[in-house]
Amino acid sequence: MDDKEISTLYWQRSQIAIIETKSKYGHYCRAIASNILSNYADIGECENDTYMTAWNIIPPNRPNKLSVFLGRVIRNIALDKYSYNKAKKRNNEFDVILSELEECLSSPDTVENQYEHGELARSISKFLYTIDREARSVFIRRYWYSDSIKKISTNFNMSSSKVKSMLHRTRSKLKKYLEKKGFEI
Repeated sequence: MDDKEISTLYWQRSQIAIIETKSKYGHYCRAIASNILSNYADIGECENDTYMTAWNIIPPNRPNKLSVFLGRVIRNIALDKYSYNKAKKRNNEFDVILSELEECLSSPDTVENQYEHGELARSISKFLYTIDREARSVFIRRYWYSDSIKKISTNFNMSSSKVKSMLHRTRSKLKKYLEKKGFEI
């Protein structure tokens, strides 16, 4: 079933929409959540919350691309769950990913304020289109999908050291780009 048909099922308030969404995007959603969270129960909870959110948001909204919509929803839900779990010190792997970005982003308070206004997000998005496609893809896999270095190196047929080096160079370029745009680093 294609995305348009699934969206139509949501608009018709048919519960089959959730079944079809899970069938088509369940693995994709679990993969995003599992890259952020380490607990299978939490991953399943995030997946179910994603379907509930889709049910509540569609209608009145009709996402242009269902996969992107679901990816964003589950990522936000998983990040909220991560923040909750972090208070209990359950997951150190995602901390590593966040610490990698600290060198090119300013203090969390400033980042939150700038992000709320969309300035930082727009600047990062624009930056990503200034770098080559491979570097952009590796960066997105690491910092949006939270893939491990090993998984990225396997998927892109590169050594782990090449992936680490590429990410380091991209973060350095991002830092310079953001400084040039006037962000405090």
